[in-house]
Amino acid sequence: MAKMTKSQLMEALASKTGYTKKEVVAFLDSLVELAYSQVKENGEFSLPGLGKLVKKDRKARMGRNPATGAEIKIPAKTVVKFRVAKAAKDSIL
Repeated sequence: MAKMTKSQLMEALASKTGYTKKEVVAFLDSLVELAYSQVKENGEFSLPGLGKLVKKDRKARMGRNPATGAEIKIPAKTVVKFRVAKAAKDSIL
């Protein structure tokens, strides 16, 4: 089975909820915008039953260039991670 495209996702949500495809697109766009702003301001955004987006600071560390084996310094940076909710793990796995 192939992965679901964005268009297929919108169509499926529209048919399940009874909303129009245009309303579903507007809702999901608003949800994504809210998630981005909340992670930027507060460091995390939670979707109950699915998981949460979390902003994390990574420390600088030493790494290795896989081609040459030479040690390189990897600078500190901020990354965004998605933590899957326990309910989602239990349901899927």
